[in-house]
Amino acid sequence: MSSEIDSSTLLSRASQLIDLAREAGADAADAVVVRSRSQSVSVRLGKVEGTESSESDDFSLRVFIGKRVASVSANPGFDLQALAERAVAMAKVSPEDPFACLADEASLSRAYPDLQLLDTTEVSAEMLREAALAAEAAALAVKGVTNSSGAGASAGMGGLVLVTSHGFEGSYMASRFGHSVSVIAGEGTGMERDYDFDSRLYYAELDDPSEVGRRAGDRVIKRVNPRQVPTGKDVTVIFDPRVARGFVGHIAGAINGAAVARKSSFLRDKMGQQILKSGLSITDDPLIVRGPSSRPFDGEGVSGERLVMIEDGVLKHWFLSTSTARELGLETNGRGVRGGSAVSPSSTNLALEPGDISPEDLIRSVGNGFYVTELIGHGVNMITGEYSRGATGFWIENGELTFPVSEVTIASNLKEMFMRLTPANDIDRKFGVAAPTFAIEGMTLAGR
Repeated sequence: MSSEIDSSTLLSRASQLIDLAREAGADAADAVVVRSRSQSVSVRLGKVEGTESSESDDFSLRVFIGKRVASVSANPGFDLQALAERAVAMAKVSPEDPFACLADEASLSRAYPDLQLLDTTEVSAEMLREAALAAEAAALAVKGVTNSSGAGASAGMGGLVLVTSHGFEGSYMASRFGHSVSVIAGEGTGMERDYDFDSRLYYAELDDPSEVGRRAGDRVIKRVNPRQVPTGKDVTVIFDPRVARGFVGHIAGAINGAAVARKSSFLRDKMGQQILKSGLSITDDPLIVRGPSSRPFDGEGVSGERLVMIEDGVLKHWFLSTSTARELGLETNGRGVRGGSAVSPSSTNLALEPGDISPEDLIRSVGNGFYVTELIGHGVNMITGEYSRGATGFWIENGELTFPVSEVTIASNLKEMFMRLTPANDIDRKFGVAAPTFAIEGMTLAGR
């Protein structure tokens, strides 16, 4: 394990790569190694269906000559000098990019905190197999569950090694463990499927696999014998936390600086304006100790800080990397993420902050409406905000969840949905995108 965690050799090779790029004619450069170690076991109906194990250290070199930039990638064992010379040769014939650059030296992180992202617990393939089998067995033991789509357990770690030509050198690793299971209830054309999972940085904090299985079984039997409901044009829709997190992801996409620069966000002209109800906030914090998406520095060597992206309903920040910030006439806020050699902005630990009402009281306050547990399709236009998704869930009648519902569509515009959103108080921050149950008034529901 220690050899997998120790990054000193990779830092040394990355530093050599930078020196060779400068000798070959680069004005500036950075070298990044994306590290990955993982193992997983999948089972179905009590038998192992697959085991996987992988590890990689993927190198990328990015070089700058004036306003020209080029990037190359390689696996371990490559010739350092050949790679550096190739990158420089490519940069010399590349078109100019007025925004591509390293982060300003003044913004680089010189010291960063230990965020306790790495659990070195050794998890064997046998432990993973037993966890997957336990999750599936618990789900199948729930009365009404008729079949299994499979269960799995995984363990791994990943991280980043980064060296730049203007003085940054750093690395970090983060672990990840998970249990999941998917099961079926009903027979023939009346079959329904549902699932549950848990994912944590620390193995000891994982939910017991039997509990994950039981939750999956409980969820699926409630979906049997669904009905359709009449079409309505002023329906209050409540989003279960599992789908609420995906909805908050739409907000994150709309306030991503890259989308704003491309003019592909429906919020591109809304900075400083109210886009959520007063009192609502969305935060993003890369420095949460043991946070699921924490990082001590971003893909350019810049340490981010906690930002209130939307405060009291008002849009305050875009997610920014250095090049995106320059294109918008701003400064990076440490949200650059490496995708190979490219850098683009992204969120870290993003949260729609909770309200002060319980989910049960929120449902009671609706009277009649629709509680969504799963969304289907990709009917979201991020340029216009038009929103239309297939949905399943439960009908709310007299403030109570009654019968399951399927084969309906919910629709509105995200701008209107944001302004009609009311959150409950049940947020679970173990996810990189966290959101409580919330209600959105005035949606169109297409049923029978």
